[in-house]
This record gives sequence, structure tokens and C-alpha cells, in this order.
Amino acid sequence: MKLGFIGTGNMAGAIIGGIIKNGVLKPEEIIGSDILEAGREKVHSLYGICVTDDNREAAKAEIVILSVKPQYYEQTIAQIRDEITDEQVIVTLAPGKTLEWLQGQFGKDVKIVRTMPNTPALVGEGMSCVCGNAKCSSEDVDTVCRIFAGFGKTEIVEEDMIDVVVGVSGSSPAYVFMFIEAMADAAVADGMPRAQAYRFAAQAVLGSAKMVLETGKHPGELKDMVCSPKGTTIEAVRVLEEKGLRSAVFEAMKACVKKGREV
Repeated sequence: MKLGFIGTGNMAGAIIGGIIKNGVLKPEEIIGSDILEAGREKVHSLYGICVTDDNREAAKAEIVILSVKPQYYEQTIAQIRDEITDEQVIVTLAPGKTLEWLQGQFGKDVKIVRTMPNTPALVGEGMSCVCGNAKCSSEDVDTVCRIFAGFGKTEIVEEDMIDVVVGVSGSSPAYVFMFIEAMADAAVADGMPRAQAYRFAAQAVLGSAKMVLETGKHPGELKDMVCSPKGTTIEAVRVLEEKGLRSAVFEAMKACVKKGREV
């Protein structure tokens, strides 16, 4: 199998690194195109893949991943659509670009799989959704899932859930980073060195997430396990509720999903 990337930025690099590290494909089976020489050289030196400045060359691969920014999708597809056959699979990473819109840009029946990874893919802990159009077989979708499993976990979803995935997973690392930063700032205010504060806060978030995933317990139950009567934790929880943490997260995600549907 030959895999082509159009665009070799951070997300493409995360995917390529995961694929090679986990033995899904060899470097010589991957080609990346980028108009920027620095981008091409970076992925070539890091991963040993083939690189080119011609998008049409990368578009000859069996699976083609469009890893350019959403605003460049229309012009990129215009460049490559004559190269695409009905046997290839096109994988997209962009919010707001529906299967119907993508099909219209190609102007013919094409196998298209929409995905939405997130930046923890850079450390092999990504979470991605996958959704294929009617032209795709279950084998096509499974192949994409196997590729994306190289840098994290995947879930198959219906297309109307992709914008929700953007809110709860695609964009949510930014919310978590803000929470970690806020906890670290408070620790610094109470005398802890900043680097140490980041380690404590980040490890607490990492461990808490693992507890949700591995115990199967409701997050509320896990929260209650930490809260002793008249204790320090329930006092902190009281203030978080008073200041509207839950509501702020809820409204932020609703705004994120709404924006994704407008792209």
C-alpha cells in the first residue's frame, strides 16, 4: 500500500511518525508533498519518507490524506482531482467540509473518509473519529482506522457527529491546557516553582483521565471518591461550581460546535 500526504505540517508529521513507529507502513511506502521546502525536508529527515513539491505526485497513492488547512481544500482538490480514480481513498482532516461538499469539489464519485484527529496524536495519544461515504467499503474504513490507530484511538461515527467530535475531542486539548495552566499558576502563587507546578498539574490530569477510561466509573462517582466530608477537595469543588466551571465548559463546547458547522 502507498500512502500520500498533501501537506506535511504538525498533524501530518504525527500521523507519519505513528504509522512508522507501529510498523503499519515503511517509510518508502509513504510520500508527502508540500509547497514549502522546510516542511518537506523536516518530514524527510525525521521519518525518511519520499517528498515532492508536486501535489499531483502524492495524489497517485492508494490512500491520499489531505492535511492542508481547511481554507486550502478547494484549491488543493482542484489541483489533484484529475489524478484521482475510483479505486483510491481520500482522507480529510478538516472540520466543516462535508462529504457532500467534498464530492462536489471532485466532481465525480470518489471514496472519501472524513476524520477528525487531535493534537495529542503528536505524543501517540490522539483520539480520532472516522466516517466514510457510501462509495467506501467496510475494508476501506478499516484500513483508515488501522492507520490512525498508529497514533492513538479511533471511533467510527455518523457524519452528523463529526462537529460534536470537534467540540469534545478535536478542540478540547486547548481547554485542558488552560485548566493545567490555571492550576499551575495557582500553585506558583502559593510558592511552588513553575516547572514543578506544571508536572504536578499535568500528571494529575493524565492520571484522572486514565481512571475514567480504565475503571469504567462515572466521572461524578470518581469525583465523590476524592471529596471527604468537610475536606479540602469539596471546598474547592464548591468554589468551582460557584464560579461556573461546568457551565463555562458547556457553553464553550456549544460555541465550538456551532463554529465548526459554519466553516
